[in-house]
Amino acid sequence: MAGGGFVAQSGGRNYEGGVTTFVIITCLVAAMGGLIFGYDIGISGGVTSMDSFLKKFFPSVYNKEKEERHDNMYCKFDSHLLQLFTSSLYLAALVASFFSSTVTRLFGRKISMLCGGLVFLVGAIINGAAENVAMLIIGRLLLGVGVGFANQSVPIYLSEMAPAKIRGALNIGFQMAITIGILAANLINYGTSKIEDGYGWRISLALAAVPAVMIVVGSFFLPDTPNSILERGYPEKAKKMLQKIRGADNVEAEFQDLVDASEAAKKVEHPWKNILQPRYRPQLVICALIPFFQQITGINVIMFYAPVLFKTLGFGDDASLMSAVITGMVNVVCTAVSIYSADRFGRRILFLEGGIQMIISQILVAVMIAINFGTNGVGEMSGSTANFVLFLICAYVAAFAWSWGPLGWLVPSEICPLEIRSAGQAINVSVNMFFTFFIGQFFLTMLCHLKFGLFLFFAGFVVIMTIFIYFFLPETKNVPIEEMNTVWKAHWFWSKYIPDDAVIGVETHTA
Repeated sequence: MAGGGFVAQSGGRNYEGGVTTFVIITCLVAAMGGLIFGYDIGISGGVTSMDSFLKKFFPSVYNKEKEERHDNMYCKFDSHLLQLFTSSLYLAALVASFFSSTVTRLFGRKISMLCGGLVFLVGAIINGAAENVAMLIIGRLLLGVGVGFANQSVPIYLSEMAPAKIRGALNIGFQMAITIGILAANLINYGTSKIEDGYGWRISLALAAVPAVMIVVGSFFLPDTPNSILERGYPEKAKKMLQKIRGADNVEAEFQDLVDASEAAKKVEHPWKNILQPRYRPQLVICALIPFFQQITGINVIMFYAPVLFKTLGFGDDASLMSAVITGMVNVVCTAVSIYSADRFGRRILFLEGGIQMIISQILVAVMIAINFGTNGVGEMSGSTANFVLFLICAYVAAFAWSWGPLGWLVPSEICPLEIRSAGQAINVSVNMFFTFFIGQFFLTMLCHLKFGLFLFFAGFVVIMTIFIYFFLPETKNVPIEEMNTVWKAHWFWSKYIPDDAVIGVETHTA
């Protein structure tokens, strides 16, 4: 059996069955939903650094960049309209996440993935054919709807399909797909920027259709999760699916826990109202704060605007795009570290180590920028200094990639009981998208005003969130989803919110 060597803990029970090829394949296919999110994150910064794109849609930014090369480096790309091109997607994803929550609950996870892929495909076509800023923004809004649906459904799908002992690894497949999408976008931008006729940006934007087609086709062949099938009233079908994905006939213990959770969920008529009840306080707080903290690390400053940021720091056009490729490669490799580590060493240790490493890296980046550009933004970096800054940014990206990147999606998706799962994930996605929108819309303006202090601003938040993880997030590795309340019940702070009847199988565990 694959995945040996894991030991259930924190009250989690061992169920019959193992890790089957079927569940691995279905989770890999579903994780491709992360490609559409990753491609969008990576593509926007590259095209906004291309002169042909800026000349056509944002001529004022282009003229400012060319005419003021030796003036304030911090403010050369400061444009709210340019930032709206990047951020509008995430505003649409924020709104879509609430609608997708209902679709995911009533029609199943795979239908939600299919809807997201189709809308995303239309947005990619419009962006590739754009002739004015309005078409760009409309296309980005449709892409955002697709991202909202995918980010709502895919993490839930992965958490429900995966056995508890490798749930972290399979769920992090979603983040791996995001990082691969970012890297693919960086490589494509590097290639299309060399097209002399100036239409490279069209290819970059239109190729978003490729991951969209992948998730649309994949969703046709995916089975729905036993949890979702049971939630919609088909217990026999749900049991057969559970037997298939676990590779065992005797799944009575796990199936009974699913039934108990489903019965509890049916008593909840208003999940949005119920998640506000005290008994769900841990899930509400974690589903709101984890995505907020994930974005306030400042990671999307790098992911959205890497080429723009590197050009601001004095890298040439090719060097800025290649530097973005390098950070993208670091992102992919270090996400693989998280896939290996999350179910072996746990979520907490990755959160804590990653936080400390990000703090150190961001402070040093701020110091280097301050030394070379000061507060007036006038100066330049030597080759060795620029390479050291690139190294520091890679160290920062590495820390995020094995901690807050994948775990920011994994933890909220695995902690909610079935009756509030869709609402909890919708909160996770919507908070994530809101602050992604905020960073995307205001980063270049914040850079112009806060200068090198912006990196200290983000470092300060990383200090706060690392302290929060240390005191308020219990370890959740290897705990079956339907038994997650045992973890909260044992926690020094959250236990007062969890009634005894909320712990499935409490009599079994205390016998």
